Amino acid sequence: MSWLNQRQEVLAHNIANSDTPEFVPQDLEPMDFRRTLNRVQPVMPERTDPVHLVGTRPMPKPFHEEAQRERYETAPAGNAVVLEEQLIKVTETQMQYQLVTNLYRKHVGMIKTALGRTGA
Repeated sequence: MSWLNQRQEVLAHNIANSDTPEFVPQDLEPMDFRRTLNRVQPVMPERTDPVHLVGTRPMPKPFHEEAQRERYETAPAGNAVVLEEQLIKVTETQMQYQLVTNLYRKHVGMIKTALGRTGA
């Protein structure tokens, strides 16, 4: 969800600068779930004995923007923002966010059912 939020901010920035000369649209690099999962540091277990080893996995780095590689067109002023393309990306991001939110809600409901709690 964090990636989707950041992508929405980047796309909104692109749309806001659609008339800025020499502006090149940005986008986040595509999210690779397997790579992201490998970067995430799990909750650290409590050390119950001083001889136990401490985890050494580094904290994940935040997502970073990259210049858009494929451009549909560039205006004479050098601006490469195509509003239709940006709005399609915004819609895709919104749909993915809704999907994740619905899956999360269903998962929480399933856990509540398993625990014997019902209702909202």
